[in-house]
Amino acid sequence: MKIIVTSVMVDDQEKARNFYTEKLGFRVKSDIPVGEYNWLTVVSPEEEHSVELLLEPMAFGPARVYQKELFDANIPATMFGVDDIQETYDKLLELGVKFKGEPVKMGNVTIAIFEDTCGNLIQIAEQH
Repeated sequence: MKIIVTSVMVDDQEKARNFYTEKLGFRVKSDIPVGEYNWLTVVSPEEEHSVELLLEPMAFGPARVYQKELFDANIPATMFGVDDIQETYDKLLELGVKFKGEPVKMGNVTIAIFEDTCGNLIQIAEQH
C-alpha cells in the first residue's frame, strides 16, 4: 500500500492553483470538472509520478471550522520537504510569500511556516 493522493482544503481553487504553481513551483497533474468544483491536483516537478496534492474545495461546513482552528492554533495543514531551507525561504520571500518567522533548527530538522493564501499554514522542512 502507498499514498497516492493527499489533500489540503482551500477556500478558492483558482487562487490555490495560482499560489501552488506560481509561488511554490508545483505543476498541475489533474484538472477535471466534477460538478461545481474540479478534481485539481498538483505534483512536484521533481517527482511528477509520485504523491499528488489535491487542492480540495471547502464544500463541507465542518471543514471550514477545522481549517480555521488549525490556522488559529498555528498548526500547519501539511509539510513539504526542501533540500535547502534558507534558499527556499529567501526565494519564497522574494515572491511575496508570508512567513510566520524565519527558519528554526529543531534537532536534525530546520523548519519554517508560511501562509498559502487559501486559509492554511504550510510547513517546509530540511532534514540534516
